[in-house]
Amino acid sequence: MHQFTTVIDSLETALKDAAGLDPAFLSPDDAGETLLALRRIQGRITELVLRVMSAGQPLADESAARDVAGWLVAREVADARPAHRELRLAQALARWEATRAALAAGDIGLEHASVIVQVLDDLAADPSGSPGAEVLARAEAHLLQLATEHRPSDLRRLAVHLLEVAAPEVADDADARALARAEERARRKVSMSITPIGDGLTKIYAVVPTAVGERLRTMVEAYAQPRIAALEAVGQTRSRHRILADAFGQLLETIDPARLPAHGGDATTVVVTVGLDRLRTDLTGAGLGVADLGGEKITAAEARRLACTAKILPAVLDGRSEPLDLGRAKRLFTPAQRKALRLRDRRCRAEGCTVPAAWTDAHHLDPWSRGGTTDLDNGVLFCHHHHRCAHDPAYDLTRLANGDYRFHRRR
Repeated sequence: MHQFTTVIDSLETALKDAAGLDPAFLSPDDAGETLLALRRIQGRITELVLRVMSAGQPLADESAARDVAGWLVAREVADARPAHRELRLAQALARWEATRAALAAGDIGLEHASVIVQVLDDLAADPSGSPGAEVLARAEAHLLQLATEHRPSDLRRLAVHLLEVAAPEVADDADARALARAEERARRKVSMSITPIGDGLTKIYAVVPTAVGERLRTMVEAYAQPRIAALEAVGQTRSRHRILADAFGQLLETIDPARLPAHGGDATTVVVTVGLDRLRTDLTGAGLGVADLGGEKITAAEARRLACTAKILPAVLDGRSEPLDLGRAKRLFTPAQRKALRLRDRRCRAEGCTVPAAWTDAHHLDPWSRGGTTDLDNGVLFCHHHHRCAHDPAYDLTRLANGDYRFHRRR
């Protein structure tokens, strides 16, 4: 009988004995010790599984499987991706004996081990030359020490400075090469999709290089912070992810199409198609994009709001769907007019709102879509929230003596 069989029999017996035990009767101290001990044992058993997998190619050859992961997928009716991920880890642990031994002894967990072998493999795979066995051994020892003090996510970040500690004599050159490789991998993995999902929503998914992500985060947070401050000023809160989504929308609305590349032979412009009668009423919607090509729908109220500030071109159609007015030269308030409005209004002029003028939109009191002029007497500053409400057909506006505007929900 092979020694592995004896070990497995012992484990099976112990697990059978534990099957009827009720952890509810453990004291808090005993429960804590038991949980930590079982987690260590779980890691040690996983290491044992991975060790057998790393030596399992002859098993795969017996059944013509590509590798032992393929054999497991067939026998366990399992998903292929997790099995191959385990096989890659098993093969990596076979290359880094100290890490495998620490996992087998229960000194580190599986997640720590995964981070360590990935960092070491990247270091050893430097196409300009591996740092050498001695440097790699020092690096592994340093990572194992860090693993006893830091979470796996923190360990991955600390690994950026690995060679500065383990091998300062080669750190600068190796770090520069590693950074270049990471940036190249990032460029190969970038991805983005923009998919309408119905119910007035579109799902945006993107994987971008860190530098691009940081730029976007900084820009979005610049619009999010005023929203957070405004909510805090009135004792309100809103979930962060919703604030960021609103801020992202406001960021897009401030982009000047004149500074974008030509798109389809013309300036990059989003077109809102809407019939003249529809624009004058609140009964029906507008087409966002080219309606004949399956453009999405938005409300006429939203189309009018966008016409105030966003670089969006309203294409007003008559009853025969022929263009009547493709934009108006003075649709948007000029920078000089914006400055004058800020000096006059100083903040969002909705009653009780404290959002400062720098964070507001210029709104046409007599809608531009209904012939209103773009001049100071027809303009007022509203924050993004109140600007949306001003175009919501559910509300009426009343001007107060102090220049503020009170919103009334229509009955």
